[in-house]
Parts: sequence; C-alpha cells; structure tokens
Amino acid sequence: MTGALVPDAAGRSATPTPRPSARRAPRAPAALDVLALVTDAYGARGGIGLYTRDLLDALAQSGHTARVLPRNVTGPLEAVPPTVAFDVRSAAGPGAFVRRALAQVATRPDVLLCGHLNLLPLAALLARATGARLLLGIYGIDAWTPSARRGVGRALRHVDAVYSISAFTQERFAAWAPVAQAFLLPNAIHLDRYAAGPKSDALLDRYGLRGRRVLMTTGRMSATERYKGFDETLAALARLLPEHPDLAYVAVGEGDDRARLEGVAARLGVADRVVFTGYVDEAEKADHFRLADAYVMPSDGEGFGFVFLEALACGIPCVGSDTDGGREALRLGELGRLVRPDDAPALDAAILDALAAPRGVPPGLDFFAFPHFAARADAMLRQVAR
Repeated sequence: MTGALVPDAAGRSATPTPRPSARRAPRAPAALDVLALVTDAYGARGGIGLYTRDLLDALAQSGHTARVLPRNVTGPLEAVPPTVAFDVRSAAGPGAFVRRALAQVATRPDVLLCGHLNLLPLAALLARATGARLLLGIYGIDAWTPSARRGVGRALRHVDAVYSISAFTQERFAAWAPVAQAFLLPNAIHLDRYAAGPKSDALLDRYGLRGRRVLMTTGRMSATERYKGFDETLAALARLLPEHPDLAYVAVGEGDDRARLEGVAARLGVADRVVFTGYVDEAEKADHFRLADAYVMPSDGEGFGFVFLEALACGIPCVGSDTDGGREALRLGELGRLVRPDDAPALDAAILDALAAPRGVPPGLDFFAFPHFAARADAMLRQVAR
C-alpha cells in the first residue's frame, strides 16, 4: 500500500490558481513548520476533533513541527507529541482565540492549516500576513453548500489547497467553491485499538441483550442533523420483528433528538427491543461494537462515516448508504452492504444478509490503517509547501 494521493475528486491533476500577491520562495527542508487553526483536537469527542488529532499525530510522526490553536478544548488532553505545541489558551473564548492567532503574525510557517471552513476568514488573514501556503480541511455538510458565514467567500480566494475526507464531499464543495488543488485524505483507523472478539457478558447483562441478535447504530442524536439513519433502522426493526423475534436494536449516542427517537420506537411498538445507551466512553467503545451482529447506518448526510471503520475493525458486518460518503468508508461495497436509505425492502434484505454473514475483520480495511493515513498526510503537506 502506498501513500498515493488523489489530486481531485475526478482523478485529474489539479493546478494551483495563480495568486496576485507575492509569496516568498518556498524552502524545501526535511521537516516543515505548520501553523494550525482548528475547532478542536486533543481532548475532543467529536468526529472532526478526532480526525484533526490523527492528522496532527501523523504530521508529528513524519517529523514536522506544528503550533496548534484550538477553538475548543472539551475534555482532558490525550498525549500531545513533543513537536506539537498545543496552545490551550486559545480556547478561552472567541477573543482569546483571535488574539492568540494574531500573535502568530510574526512567525514564518511553511503551511497554515485551517481545520474548518468557519475558521477560514481568520486563517486567510494570517496566511497573507505570514506568507504561508493555506491548506483548508472539509468534512461533510459543513462544505456541501455555500457558507453563510461572513467573509468565507472572499477568504476562499486565498486557499492554495483543500483536503477532504471523501470524494463525495469534495465534489459537493467544488460545485460552489473555487478549488485550486484538492487532496483526498480519508479517516484513519488505529487497528491496534480494535479487534474482533466475543460479546461482553457485563454489557449483555447491563442492556438485557442475552439471546438477542443485535443491530446497532452510533452517532450524535441531533434535531438539526437527522441523517444518521436511526429512524430508518427503527422502522426496519419493526418490519423484521414479526419473522425474526430475537432482534434488538442498540442506539449509541446522545443529543437533543433522543426523546423524539424514543417516541418513534414507542409508536412503532418496538420500545422494548430498543436500548438507548447515551454517551459511551472511549474505553468501552470497542466492547459496545462487539455487542452488534450487524452495524446498520442507512444515512443520507454523512461526509464519510468513520464509525463504519470502527465497527469493521471489531469484526462486525456493516450496512451503509450508497447516497453519501458512507459508500467510501465501505469502499463502494467491498467492505459492506450498500443500499438507498429510502428503499425499505433493500434495507431489510441487507440487514438480514449482514446478520447471516460471519464476523471478522476484512483485509481491505487496511487501506484506512493509520500508517497509510500518515504517509498520505505527509505527501500532501510536502506537495502543498512546494
């Protein structure tokens, strides 16, 4: 497996748009200096924060240095690499974040990494002031339609390159934004942190799942982001139970939409077969995945679907959507079953097929292994700096 890059979503070589402003001649050291403005990273729970943490770890592993300004720090910090200066003072509030960022004007980074579209106006200002190449990260619905955030449209003119977790997101972004140079950098999975294994007796007892075949979906339960597939899986459970009475559904996650989902389960008459776990700590995550006999997420708004990688790394057969970025996490069907979320018969058939499939980690999952992610990230950074 190489760290080969896909220049843009269509597989074409992309040429940076000429820039009117003068830039200092880039140097080509063995290691690059990165200034990063990010939403969160170390100490994060959310998907973007975890992705950014992996990216910073990857750059450090490749020998680069990074000064990182997080907008938020929500939990205890994990180990931060010695070549990464993680400035928690920037998370003290909007004013502190801007002040800490402006204090970097005198520095001379090779690359300014902007970890979210919402941070782009400030990142573009800093890139122009420092002469750094500007690299923007995009993930999902944050980048599918034109941003209403003030200043983003103008700031996009100063972006030198974009990295995306999926071709699906890159294509949606390129439809409205000027993209100079684009890279695909899908999520990483740390295979050493997961493994196939038996179901936890303690969790089977905690949730009353003994003797049940378990469907599972994990994700944030947000009233503004009802695209994870919880509703579709509840409906599938109701359709399948008459002929498969041993089924149960475990919905992992938290958010302001949980009460509505509990009401849906009650109206469908399946509330006694549904377990809402709430937030699951990282230390128990793999054991929760191993409770599942099939991981089911028929979503219609995923930028990628990292949870598929986690489920697969625990040996769980997966059912995903062929209408969003989840199809790329499942390698266009190589690693799991793909259906349209609104095709109820196809969804039911895919679930039954997954339940009948043997458990085991598919060899193709190695494509997303962290060492390959790190190689792709290093090659991307060096190309952007050139």
